[in-house]
Amino acid sequence: MQFNKRNIHRDLGYFYVGLIISFAFSGILMNHREHWHPEKYTTETKSITVKLPEESQITEEYAENLGKELGIDDKIRRHNVKKGTFKISFEKHDVEIDMETGKGEIVAFNKTPIISQTMKLHKSTSNWWIYYSDIFGISLIAIAFTGVIMITHGKNTFARRGWKLALAGIIIPLLVLIFVG
Repeated sequence: MQFNKRNIHRDLGYFYVGLIISFAFSGILMNHREHWHPEKYTTETKSITVKLPEESQITEEYAENLGKELGIDDKIRRHNVKKGTFKISFEKHDVEIDMETGKGEIVAFNKTPIISQTMKLHKSTSNWWIYYSDIFGISLIAIAFTGVIMITHGKNTFARRGWKLALAGIIIPLLVLIFVG
């Protein structure tokens, strides 16, 4: 088997096509996660009213017990009080309660099939996934580099045409970071 830039470009592209599509798809979804929750969908929303203690008395144990009182038997993930709202996140429920009025709601949800799993790719911190992602990143660099040097003759070479597109591809994100970020 002869290894040249075209073969490397093609084979890495074939090997990573699924991961490239998954990352691109989940990346698009993550860009819009503040407007909707692509990882989960609501199955039920229930209004509640509870009497809350002072903020200083709200602990993990209190949050867990309140969840049980409200009929939630999921594993608790986190809780916090922010901007006058007490929030508890469970595996399949979210609870938000106004600290002053005690009024709030319980939202029951399920994970969205496929979307939830692909979005985990962006968030995973397992050592194995980190190393695999590093190899993937290096492979993307190889795919980009072999794509740049693949065409060596004619009007569509990197030296004649490609550098302009590459420069635009670098400048546009930089301008967005400078002016929007």
